[in-house]
Amino acid sequence: MRTPFIAGNWKMNKTAAESAAFVAEVKAGLDAITGVDVAFCAPAINIPAVAEAVAGSKIGVGAQNMYFAESGAFTGECAPNMLTPYCQYVILGHSERRAYFGETDEGVNKKAKAALAHGLTPIICVGETLEQNEAGETNAFVSGQVKAALDGIPAAQIADLVIAYEPIWAIGTGKSATAEDADQIIGTAVRDTVAALYDADTAAKLRIQYGGSVKPHNIAAYMAMDNIDGALVGGASLQPSFIELVQNAI
Repeated sequence: MRTPFIAGNWKMNKTAAESAAFVAEVKAGLDAITGVDVAFCAPAINIPAVAEAVAGSKIGVGAQNMYFAESGAFTGECAPNMLTPYCQYVILGHSERRAYFGETDEGVNKKAKAALAHGLTPIICVGETLEQNEAGETNAFVSGQVKAALDGIPAAQIADLVIAYEPIWAIGTGKSATAEDADQIIGTAVRDTVAALYDADTAAKLRIQYGGSVKPHNIAAYMAMDNIDGALVGGASLQPSFIELVQNAI
């Protein structure tokens, strides 16, 4: 059985003080929910404050990005070994990173390997545009992203990472793929692709999240699907109702 995993991606929101106060507000409620992994992925400058705030709880901490080198002249970047004292997870290849900051499939692959080498669980994001979706190109495009992200990663490490399917047209728009459509794409373009790259047992161990306007009222429908193991949650993870969302996920 794959343990459900709900991760909140705070994006560029909350100061360090606001982050700590929010964790204090929701920590007890989230800790009372069993059978699910939960993490907050905070802006880099807030990560130490969040790590301190979640201490003693089951809540994990994640970064929203990292570089693959351990040091060097890479202004503005965080190395994996800088994150490991505080984080268990790191989001890689989010569509906003790809669209606004030039993130590439090759870079995501390098970062995923570096994260795994340092004991971090990468949350690798994949997803198509509205134009690709309407043109019937979703499965081929997402499958290609999965293949590129996992290139050179051995089967034994696949269970140590997470893939998040986030259709770009559903992120922050209020629109969302139906549970049935998301399950079909995740099953075909992600899990079947991993099975073809490795084997069925490896694919069966992989946790796959859905992301894109996930809310407390719709999370249960996604979690009822065979191939969906959790969610990467944006705006809804910034509110105290995130407790309700996590509760509804199990």
